[in-house]
Amino acid sequence: MVTMYEKYLKLNIEGSHIGLEYGVGKNNYFCTPKGASVIGWAGVDGIHFCFVRGFGEMVFAVSPMNTPGNYVHPLAQNFKDFLRLLLACGHTAALEQAWRWDQAQFDGFLGENAPTAEQSVALDIIREKLSLTPMDRPFTYIKGLQAGFDYRRIKYAEDYDDFVPAEPQMPEWKVYFDGNFCGHHGRERAGKEIPLNRKFVWEDEAWNIPAVYTCSKGLVIDFYLKVPLERIRAFMDKWKLLDGSDGTDFTDEQRMQIDAENPLAFNMNPKAVLNGTGLLSSHGCGLSWNPCFPEGNGLEAQCVVQHYGLDPDQGYAIWRSAFLWKTHRKPQIKTLRVILAQDPIAISGPHFQVSLPGEQIEFTHPSTGQKYTLTVEGYERREFSARHFNVPTQEFPEHYTMLSYTILPAPPDGFLTITDCAPSDRPRQKHPGPNVLQATNEVCSIGIIGIPRGATSTASGGGNEGKLQAACSALHFEPVDAVEWRIVFHEKRCEDIGLELI
Repeated sequence: MVTMYEKYLKLNIEGSHIGLEYGVGKNNYFCTPKGASVIGWAGVDGIHFCFVRGFGEMVFAVSPMNTPGNYVHPLAQNFKDFLRLLLACGHTAALEQAWRWDQAQFDGFLGENAPTAEQSVALDIIREKLSLTPMDRPFTYIKGLQAGFDYRRIKYAEDYDDFVPAEPQMPEWKVYFDGNFCGHHGRERAGKEIPLNRKFVWEDEAWNIPAVYTCSKGLVIDFYLKVPLERIRAFMDKWKLLDGSDGTDFTDEQRMQIDAENPLAFNMNPKAVLNGTGLLSSHGCGLSWNPCFPEGNGLEAQCVVQHYGLDPDQGYAIWRSAFLWKTHRKPQIKTLRVILAQDPIAISGPHFQVSLPGEQIEFTHPSTGQKYTLTVEGYERREFSARHFNVPTQEFPEHYTMLSYTILPAPPDGFLTITDCAPSDRPRQKHPGPNVLQATNEVCSIGIIGIPRGATSTASGGGNEGKLQAACSALHFEPVDAVEWRIVFHEKRCEDIGLELI
């Protein structure tokens, strides 16, 4: 009896158009299962498709570039179903990646990758010559097959473990005052956990303080914000972060907006009041759990999710704050209260150019609608002495522009900053003598203490004149004719909140 696979081969289709390229002589990979018979190649990243001895006509995808544990996935119960999936999706790319997507991502990929003319020709031949119809609900079919499959049945070559890094062991959960979410330095003893599970709502967001820890030096408090998967995916879809973008194509304004909109980036400044007395904040750390990239979450995030029993299908922004005891000995906790304050977020404002004292710029706050007038009090070119840099083999830019100004009505301190839209010039190698070898690698730019890009300073002004403030431009090797300035607003979007914990 002629199998469906044999019938397909007799069609002599150009399989590369649909991601099923015929590849005689191609070598198998370390993660190709034992007993595999390769039936086609995707043409990228070594991805190939195969039957495996002992599994009948079931079709598998093998993806060497996936993370450990995700190299092999079943796609279809038999080759006929595999072809029907191809008719429904147009290319093996959607089938191979379905394991890591949900329905919306799968549908989005199909919508953005409609079959080309060459693909349509190949698919029409399969449909007509083999009398096949597209698979109904292909994503549901694939997910159902994979959910019921026992991956332990797949066997690999003897050298498989030589290529696959050992899976890190989940460490025992211990919290140290001077440590982070995993590990610590020194010989400090782990703190004692006091479970709280203090749930609360802050600006319509679901928060929890799962526990506090009493250590020899002070108190450690864990916080986390629960973020629905749909909200994270909407954010990532908007900025096309699901496509693997590294962010290099974003402008400064876009990066600022991304930081402001990121649902997993919420910076706060917690305070702790123990037995009626405020504790001194020592340090803190944070991390996040992103369900859109489960394989990308680090071991620390996995430890937190496991210890606190969090749902891995949801997102979390997690903080740990440490506070020093006010006494030499660990005090008895009678009452404990925390006050949470959101750190201001940066909001990009208008750009402007000026050149002379007395010029005025009018601008409006994007949230409140309040109008302001900036008056230039001073505008001059300056040089920053190279003696501040103790790197004899490099030259540093020294030219910058100083802008001094007042704003009316006078805004509160920290309300805004003014920055240069252009970056500073990168340091460069000095030209040595003819007998001295020169370094050829590119030198990275550095921050310069004293006049950082966009720095502001204030000095008291009198009466209704407002405060005199200053901003420095980027540093350049040659003076620039004009500077394009950017106003950056700093805004708190959440009111402070106080919570009784004990």
